[in-house]
Amino acid sequence: MTALEKGITANGTGYGGKSWNILGQVYFPKAVTDSTFAFETNSDPGQFVPVHIHPTQDEFILVQEGTLDLKLDGQWVKAHAGDLVRMPRGIPHGYFNKSDKPCRALFWVSPMQKLETLFNQLHNLTDPAEVVRISALHEVDFLPPEAND
Repeated sequence: MTALEKGITANGTGYGGKSWNILGQVYFPKAVTDSTFAFETNSDPGQFVPVHIHPTQDEFILVQEGTLDLKLDGQWVKAHAGDLVRMPRGIPHGYFNKSDKPCRALFWVSPMQKLETLFNQLHNLTDPAEVVRISALHEVDFLPPEAND
């Protein structure tokens, strides 16, 4: 079991100095334990993560800067700086930066399950089909592309 270590993960850095580049988006792990996995995303205009499901995890997003458009259980919603998005396990969701400004957000997922391992394997991959395939092996199931409409 991974215990929570006390301390501060500084702004613009990842826990243990780690970061991931997943299809052009930069992710910084902020806290990693068996019970929770927190990471920061930095999404440039036009970047997104397609609609997917975490069947075994609850997920939250705290928008820190900018605006995210989310497809949440089939409905489009907007989350602005300071808003908290709640996504219970099994609910289809995807996030999209449709604005003309970068967006920074803190995500956390509980329990962690296989997400840190997944992010490690996705780091620097460039083939979206391979990202989808590997994600399915780690309890993240992407929906068909039309779910993003």
